[in-house]
This record gives sequence, structure tokens and C-alpha cells, in this order.
Amino acid sequence: MAARTHCINLIPKVVLPKSFRTGESVTNLRFDCVSKSSKLSLKTSCGRSRTHHRRQNLSIRSVFTGIVEEMGEVKDLGMADHGGFDLKIGAKVVLKDVKLGDSIAVNGTCLTVTEFNAEEFTVGLAPETLRKTSLEELKKGSPVNLERALQPVSRMGGHVVQGHVDGTGVIESMEVEGDSLWVKVKADKGLLKYIVPKGFVAVDGTSLTVVDVFDEESCFNFMMIAYTQQNVVIPTKKIGQKVNLEVDIMGKYVERLLTSGGFSKGKENI
Repeated sequence: MAARTHCINLIPKVVLPKSFRTGESVTNLRFDCVSKSSKLSLKTSCGRSRTHHRRQNLSIRSVFTGIVEEMGEVKDLGMADHGGFDLKIGAKVVLKDVKLGDSIAVNGTCLTVTEFNAEEFTVGLAPETLRKTSLEELKKGSPVNLERALQPVSRMGGHVVQGHVDGTGVIESMEVEGDSLWVKVKADKGLLKYIVPKGFVAVDGTSLTVVDVFDEESCFNFMMIAYTQQNVVIPTKKIGQKVNLEVDIMGKYVERLLTSGGFSKGKENI
């Protein structure tokens, strides 16, 4: 993700809007340039800096499962009047209980809802998000995977997906076997080391089980059944197109413990 930590930047002599002080609902949370504004600037874990007019619990982090709820359609994208980059998406399911500031994973990228109506919602994209994900390849009419953030009472159908895209891969091949589809993806070796056979990987936000890893080719593959093919965007892509990749976070924790001497330090304390 473009921003993994939360920070609050208070401009000197800030005069908070009445809606922020009283907790009244606000219908517009558009981005404003802080350099020319005396408002409160928040940098969230999902997306860009934006002006807020209501309180939020900054200790809550968004988590997803990789089980795509629906495929939305890109309605508009590009530079907005406020100076940021907006992405407008048509949807149905994820709009049922949406609120301003909610997190929605778009092709596996955790983004923040800044506007919405009954048929579509808008999210903002930070420059770093565009650099690290495949969202830069989207155009009007492109289908996108959508998933709302996990709630405490939700069933964990896939695996823990943070929506923090680690990088992109390139589709190397797509082969049909019966009603299933084999997909091979080429990934940077820095990411491939975290991908293991029978392990999890999120591809464009879809939780998938890795079948094989081909170290010499710097590739891995997976198979999708007919139902999955009908409900995610991967089959609509072509060979050579990019996909967002998020590896299982557990591999990173293990590597960190091993390289930092975490295990040996713990042993000394026994």
C-alpha cells in the first residue's frame, strides 16, 4: 500500500469545522491540498491523504479474506479537480452498507471510499499506489474485483489479506483443462521466495492456492474452477497483462525472526 501507518498533521492555528467537533455526519470528504488549507489532514492506511470532518478510530486496520464479493466496472478514472487521482466504480453488493471512509479492496488494493451513491463509489489513488499496483492499466469499462473489509462476525473463507499489494506479476500462460483454468504468473524473485506450493497467494485480491513454483522461470501457477472463473477478473485478462500480488504475511514474519536473530534471542531468555 501507499501508506501503512497512520499520521495526523495539524496545521498551526487549526480551526476545526463544526461537523468535526460535534460529530455530525458529512456528505463530502473530498481531498484538499493541505498547503492551502487550514483543515485537519489524515493519512490513512488505505489510499491517499484526504481532508476529514469526523472522528475515526485510527487503531483499526482493515483486513480482507480474498473471497471476491462481486465484480465492479470502472466508470471513470483520472485526475480530479482537487488535484488527486480518482477512480469511480460501479457496483451493487459492496454498496449495501457502505459509509464514507470505509475500506474496499479493488483488485486486492485497499482503498478508501471518498464518495458514493446508490450505483457507484469513488476512491482516491496515491502516486505510490499507482506505481506499485496494476491499477494504472485500468480504463473505462474494465472489470475489477471488489471486497469489503472483514467484520469481526464474518466467516473467514479465504486467508488473511491486508490489501497491501507487494508488487505485480505478469500472466505467462493460461491453459484450459476440462472446466478448470491453469494460470502461470511470472513474479519478481524477491516475491517468489515467499510463495510455496499449497500455500496461499492473493492475485488481484483473489485468495488462491499455489500448485507449483518454478524457481528457474521465476513463476508460479494455480488452477481456478469454473465457479471462480465466473466471479473474478483474472480470466478476463490476457497473457502479458499485470496482476496485483500479495504474499502470505506469515512468510515475512518468519524471515524477519530468522534474519534478526529473534529465535536465538528468545532461546537465551529461557
